[in-house]
Order: sequence, then C-alpha cells, then structure tokens
Amino acid sequence: MRFAVIGIDHRHIYHMIGGLIGAGAECAGFVSQTSDGKILEGIRERFPSLKSVPDGRIFLDDPTVDIIITAAVPNERAAIAIAAMQAGKDVMTDKPGITDSDQLVEVEKVVAETGRIFSICFSERFVVPATGVAQRLIADGSIGRVIQTVGLGPHRLNRSIRPDWFFDPSFYGGILVDIASHQIDQFLTYTGSDDAEIVSSAIGHFGDDDIPAFQDFGEVLLRSDHATGYVRVDWFTADGLSTWGDGRLIILGTEGTIELRKYVDIAGRGGTDHVFLVNGKGTKHIDASNEPITYFKSFLADVCDRTETTMKQSHAFTVSRLALDVQERAAILTRRPALRESMQ
Repeated sequence: MRFAVIGIDHRHIYHMIGGLIGAGAECAGFVSQTSDGKILEGIRERFPSLKSVPDGRIFLDDPTVDIIITAAVPNERAAIAIAAMQAGKDVMTDKPGITDSDQLVEVEKVVAETGRIFSICFSERFVVPATGVAQRLIADGSIGRVIQTVGLGPHRLNRSIRPDWFFDPSFYGGILVDIASHQIDQFLTYTGSDDAEIVSSAIGHFGDDDIPAFQDFGEVLLRSDHATGYVRVDWFTADGLSTWGDGRLIILGTEGTIELRKYVDIAGRGGTDHVFLVNGKGTKHIDASNEPITYFKSFLADVCDRTETTMKQSHAFTVSRLALDVQERAAILTRRPALRESMQ
C-alpha cells in the first residue's frame, strides 16, 4: 500500500510518516511546500530517501497512491482531504482535520459520495502507548463503569519556532478546535459515549501582550447520558519541565481510577507513559512505554478491508462537530492585572 504527503506545516507529520512506514506502507513522496522550513529539514533528516515534488496534483493523479496524509496549515487540511477523496484516495489528517462548520458539511458530503475514509490522527490517543493500556483496563472491568474523564492538555509555547499562522485563530480554528479535540476524542472513547451535550466552554488570552488574538487557555465541560468530562488546554508549560507538556488523563470509574501521565512523571520515575491504577485491590504503577501502537496498522487494514476498526467515521465527525461547537459557544475570559501590578 502506498501513501503520499501533501502538507508539511506541523511536526506531527513526522510520526504520521514514520508510523505508516513502520506499519508496512510505502511512501511515494511529499510535497516540499511548507510554511516552516525547519519541518522540511526535519523530514529530510528523518527520511532521507523520500522524494519531494512541487505539486500535490502529481500524487492525486497517480493511481498507485492509495492514501494521502496531511499536516498542512489547519484550515487547509479539509480542502486537501476533499481533493484526495474525490481522486479516489483515503485520507489521514493531523488534528484538527476540520476548522469550521462549512468544511465539516463538505467533508461529510464527500465521504458519503465517495465511500473514502477520512481519519483524524488524534495523536494524544493514537500515538501514546499508555492509552492502549487504559482501554484494556477499562475493558477488563478494573475500575467498574466509567463515569467521568478529566483531560489536561498543557503545551509549551516555544514562540520563537512558530510560524505566523500559529498565532491567528482563523488559521488553526481556535484553541478548543486545535487542542481540545484530543480530549473530546478521549472523553467519547473512554466513557463509551456516542455524543455529548456541551455544558460550558471558555477561552482566553493571558500571555504576551503583542499577540492578543492568540488563545492560550481553554476549558470545556461535557455531559453524555451517563458520564461527564472536563477539559483544560493551555500554552503555559514552564521551561523548567523536561518535556513539552504534562499531558494527563484521569478516568473515574465506579470501582477505581486510572491516571495517565503520558509524557512525564514529574519529580519521579523517568521516561514516558506512566499509568496509575487504583481500585479495590490496591494501587499499581504500570510502565506502558513498551505497549505497541496499533493505530497505523489498523488504519491500513481498514483501507484494505473497507472497515472501521480503527475509528468509526461517525466518531471523527462527532469529535469535529463538538470541537467546533464548544469553540463557537465559548465565553471569553478577560485578563486581570497581576497581583504586583494591582498593588501599585
């Protein structure tokens, strides 16, 4: 099976390319155009044998290419996906795959017309080994019936390396569309909810004064008919942390809890993918760092067999719709002076 890359504007493209190659697919190449020359350098360093082309139409017109993957500027991903599906290709897009409601309507329409797969790579679940352990523990009944998730998605800003579009919500859809789509995906997955009601959401800018449109904080409260979910996302990871963010997921069950410290156990054990289980039998730490990642193999199997084992198509659309809705309805939080400023 062959795939090609159209859109290399986010570093998530590295694990998308590497994951598919590792799962046995062949990469036909990538379009070299990018808003971030460092990502182009990164691809050439990591995948030196891949050829580059100047125009994505070359891949769309190639009958030997089965899949198009994209991590373009977020508001361009839907158009790339639509063109690919209309050309008979299945699609894997970085999140967010959709940044406004018109795109969602059009992508749903094209999926229905073509029968192609539109898969969103929610990397905080699909590329994190610990999440597979959590799913298995839930399936085994280790914590009873899941009734709530708390998903925290802090990120380090690394402002100096970001392209200009990164700070303009018209390009990335807003912080809840961009980042909280991860946590919405996890809420639906781990609670077994097909949909959710939006209880509340909020966004704000509390950081640097010269980028006031940039949303650096967001929160969401969701409710299904049997579970609730709280989400907090932000761009305030301090430089002293050893990684880009202390991503956490807490899953509350009727008989216990699971906590995932996905990227770091602060001031504790080294490495990533720490799973903590608490139930009637006691407490347990599970090192999930060697848990296999199955998303890419499963995606290729779905492309081959025309199945939905990786993720139901309806799930991708539900996550996208909820992310758009919470962003649209979000209250705007205002910044108050710092304590030292208010006391002057």
